[in-house]
Amino acid sequence: QVQLLESGGGLVQAGGSLRLSCTISGRTSSNYQMGWFRQAPGKEREFVAAVSWNSHHTVYADSAKGRFTISRDDAKNTVYLYMLTLRPEDTAVYFCAARPGWMPSTDEKEYDFWGQGTQVTVSS
Repeated sequence: QVQLLESGGGLVQAGGSLRLSCTISGRTSSNYQMGWFRQAPGKEREFVAAVSWNSHHTVYADSAKGRFTISRDDAKNTVYLYMLTLRPEDTAVYFCAARPGWMPSTDEKEYDFWGQGTQVTVSS
């Protein structure tokens, strides 16, 4: 089993930035590809960003391109999501997810492990 714990959420003004962290514990392995998803009130969960097991491949949702950066530090068993130029529409609960495999996936159904989420609120 793999446990994921997100942190770093909070309240920020539009145009501000946040760094989310996801700490991985349990049956850890660097051969997991990691993803970030988010769910806004009244909406379905959606893909944000993902990174391959070796950091060579990343993929972003259109809404995240140019503003968000996903990275991983396997020595610290941590995945990060750097979010810049935040907008009110970025308000959501952000979830970290993991799946064994080589390439990042945008499909939440392919992820086996999920964190509890961290709230991000962007005020206008």
